[in-house]
Amino acid sequence: MMRSTHRSRSRRIVRVTALAAIAVAFAGSLTACAGTSSDAAASSMTLEQKQKATSAADFGGMDALVAAANAEGKLNVITLPPSWANYGKIIAGFQKKYPGITIDSQNPNGSSADEVAAAKAQKGQDTAPDVFDLGTAVLRQNLDLLAPYKVSNWADIPDDFKDPNGTWFYDYTGLMSIGYDSSVITTPPTSINDLLGSQYQGKVAIKGDPTQANEAASAVYWATLQSGGTADDITPGVQFFSKLKQAGNFLSVLPTQATVSSGETPVVIQWSYNNLAWGPDGGSTGNPNWKTLVLPGVALGSYYNQAINVDAPHPAAARLWEEYLYSPEVQNLFLASGAYPSTLQAMIANNTVDQSVLQSVGEPPKNFVQFTSDQAAAAAKVLAASWSSAIG
Repeated sequence: MMRSTHRSRSRRIVRVTALAAIAVAFAGSLTACAGTSSDAAASSMTLEQKQKATSAADFGGMDALVAAANAEGKLNVITLPPSWANYGKIIAGFQKKYPGITIDSQNPNGSSADEVAAAKAQKGQDTAPDVFDLGTAVLRQNLDLLAPYKVSNWADIPDDFKDPNGTWFYDYTGLMSIGYDSSVITTPPTSINDLLGSQYQGKVAIKGDPTQANEAASAVYWATLQSGGTADDITPGVQFFSKLKQAGNFLSVLPTQATVSSGETPVVIQWSYNNLAWGPDGGSTGNPNWKTLVLPGVALGSYYNQAINVDAPHPAAARLWEEYLYSPEVQNLFLASGAYPSTLQAMIANNTVDQSVLQSVGEPPKNFVQFTSDQAAAAAKVLAASWSSAIG
């Protein structure tokens, strides 16, 4: 899905400072209820039957799904940093709601490619990832690893935000942004070409290797659009980073909240919700001088995809996790971080959106560019062929 660009009003990110007001107490359809015949049916399901379940109905209903997940007692998630899109609060909320299920959060600073590698290397083991949070390009290359499943409020996810069979479904997006330490960068950039200047010597970092990590690849896509290119040819973005490297401004350090707080990575190109989380909103672990900027011109968004591992060792817990993520309460937690959830328009229509948070964050741009799955796959090939030589 390609969206043309431009917000009529100034593109600015408003800091979210009142996240604590959002409740994570869940009721209704996600409430466990033991002792029913459907629970008994769910408990008698084999591992293979649970791995092939495409809805809660296959377990006998939501109560039975909860019972089956509690019986498994564990959920393996991967590459979900606590500061990323409010995942710290989201994971804590799940564990509070379902205390009988222990979450093992693996490799929190890893990439989409790391998720896939772990699933392949640990196939058949109890430690394998149960669920994925993947960028489009990596997901497109690994559809055979994904199990179809449709959450109960499937209709709230727009048709072009999901695979018709439930193999994958969008979750949240931010906008590509520049985070910078205002005590170091005293004159903020007004265009991408400003990053080529001497003020940025050895200071500009991205989130890893673009051939492996969706967020890093999206920095290249954004540079393409800001340089006048299009989603059909990312060569201008690769060329921009080659210039950045030649100028001595590209910093080959993986930025984290710690490197931002210490000043090791003074400028980071990444999703807006991550830059926001690493600044004053990060509290004692944040950098009070960290500013978040979305440049004027073409904006880039990219929804991450939720999916379930076809070989999930805890398939009921994996499916309960997806039901939890798509509940309005958790979709509001994504929104509170500055990440726009995929069910936002449905929540606005159903009056389940947290209006105070929506007003603070601001609605997403009416139009922005998002690479289609075909464009992302083509871009990935360009990166694989040219990235190492461009920054070598």
